[in-house]
Amino acid sequence: MSLEVIKSGMADTFQDAGRFGHQHVGINPNGAMDLIAMNVANALAGNDFHEPVLELCFPASTLLCKKPSLIALSGANFTGEINGTPIPINKTIAVPAGSELNFKKTAQGVFGYLAVHGGFSLTFWLGSFSTNMKANAGGWKGRFLKKGDTIDFKKTVNNFNEIRVLPWRANVSEFYSNPEIIRIIRGNELAWLDESSKKKLAEGSFIITPLRDRMGYRLKGESLTRNNNRELISTAATFGTVQLLPDGQLIILMADHQTTGGYPRVGQVIGADRSKLVQCAIGSEIKFYHVTIQEGEDLLISQHKTLRQIQLTCADRLGEFLKSVHEY
Repeated sequence: MSLEVIKSGMADTFQDAGRFGHQHVGINPNGAMDLIAMNVANALAGNDFHEPVLELCFPASTLLCKKPSLIALSGANFTGEINGTPIPINKTIAVPAGSELNFKKTAQGVFGYLAVHGGFSLTFWLGSFSTNMKANAGGWKGRFLKKGDTIDFKKTVNNFNEIRVLPWRANVSEFYSNPEIIRIIRGNELAWLDESSKKKLAEGSFIITPLRDRMGYRLKGESLTRNNNRELISTAATFGTVQLLPDGQLIILMADHQTTGGYPRVGQVIGADRSKLVQCAIGSEIKFYHVTIQEGEDLLISQHKTLRQIQLTCADRLGEFLKSVHEY
């Protein structure tokens, strides 16, 4: 076995880009909360973007690398250490066998991601490796990691005699800039808000409350009111849907969202802003900024181009490094 959990964390699971095409039968997509961080970690580890990664929440698991590996951390900075030596995020790290990886404290962010060169050996279920807790399927036994779990790596690398932080870094700053501004497109039921509430949604501030998890983030702001008493037939919901709750507050649905919902959808967070939203800490203040569908698509395409550039650059440099240590 290659990776052993020697101390369990709070809620660590394996995730990939998600499980799609099954919402009509009640199976939600799951997937990484921060897809950008997942992709960056995979790029640094020399993997395709679709490889599953370990999504970490603080306090995170303490892990023993029983085989040599190349790893990368991205997303939240949990002040990682290997054998007591601090290690950075957004860089590639060569790790010798017998190394212990642990995390000391949260420096920034909410969800961290660990990728290993070649990927993990996991259970494929309905087109995805993502963990579905309700179905107890996918990922590692369909559940959070716990002490004693051991997970194989799919690829073996040469033994490294010491920890080596390789000299390139992925610049991710543009993906998380202006975290207080979350861009949304018009929701299907936005017209259900009265004029005062529409203005509050467009101009007001909202606080991320402690009532948050992989299903949704509850917000606190000025109460919003409707101009009608209509009942919404339960209808499709997705990652980033902004719903109006009966108490006048908002909730933003996240990766483990329900497949359908009956609350009015007043907005939809664009794909390009989901990662910076999920990394906002409790108490963070956000404001919504309306954009068109075309603007949202253009921003997402631009992000994908940047991620592809990061992946290609990392692949070139990692390939040179691996040749230098005679892996191939």
